[in-house]
Amino acid sequence: MIRIASAIAAGLVLATTPALAEFKLDSRYTDADGDLIADIPSDPAQQVDPSTLIFAYTPVEDPAVYAEVWSGFLAHMENLTGKKVQFFPVQSNAAQIEAMRAGRLHIAGFNTGSNPLAVACAGFRPFTMMASADGSFGYEMEIITYPGSGIEKVEDIKGKSLAFTSETSNSGFKAPSAILKADYDMVPGRDFEAVFSGKHDNSILGVANKDYPAASIANSVRKRMEQREVIKPEQLNIIYTSQTFPTTGYGIAHNLTPALQEKIQEAFFTFPWEGSKLAEEFSKSGEAQFIPITFKDNWAVIRKIDDANGVSYDCQ
Repeated sequence: MIRIASAIAAGLVLATTPALAEFKLDSRYTDADGDLIADIPSDPAQQVDPSTLIFAYTPVEDPAVYAEVWSGFLAHMENLTGKKVQFFPVQSNAAQIEAMRAGRLHIAGFNTGSNPLAVACAGFRPFTMMASADGSFGYEMEIITYPGSGIEKVEDIKGKSLAFTSETSNSGFKAPSAILKADYDMVPGRDFEAVFSGKHDNSILGVANKDYPAASIANSVRKRMEQREVIKPEQLNIIYTSQTFPTTGYGIAHNLTPALQEKIQEAFFTFPWEGSKLAEEFSKSGEAQFIPITFKDNWAVIRKIDDANGVSYDCQ
């Protein structure tokens, strides 16, 4: 199993140990060019060219909904690669990372917080993310509550519970943990009870239905849920909004053949968005195209958050 040594002791108390987040790849990967991602194996015998490509979208919301959303995109990729492309519904970030590490997953969108772990431990090579028509991208972490909860500001969470999503999520755990500790001197276990919902939509629905008094979530997910009328804006109060973070990063398993990796990248950058199911869904949060990114540059702020949380990239 991949273990996230995020300095969280029993009772989910964020430890006050020195930062541990020196980023490095697992020993099974090499990085000769210093771009912080795994190199493609130079030995052709170590490269793979599967007849069926497996694609997984980050486990943010209902997998059945997103299998349909991505269907047109996967058909486009099939046309370019000449291979069958299968949607793989994953239930957790850990399961998604394990699948790529084990060679069962070839193309994926890893959420913001799990990107570094996927790169370090699974040989993930991110190269693109969604952006708006003008090239801007990203989302904000929000701390939400519901009207009448008794929580009007962040400090009011003291003595209550706060729903996180999972330890690999940036907006669902890493960023709020760092921000609450640095800006409010609040840590789980001592100042509030931490609970984990598993997914952003679970946290959002939990607050909307008054199951959780507060939660930290990605506002891109909230906006899509409001657009689909899964929740109503008046069911939530937003008491904190963070800086902008990079959104889901899409990429490839490191050991696919270079020619296949080029075709997969071409599929992302040539996908016709207009009128597609992908555009219908993701335009709700402003996305309208895929743009090139680098893990080294675009995820620097996330590695800094990991450093503040004392995360180590420990792959076993």
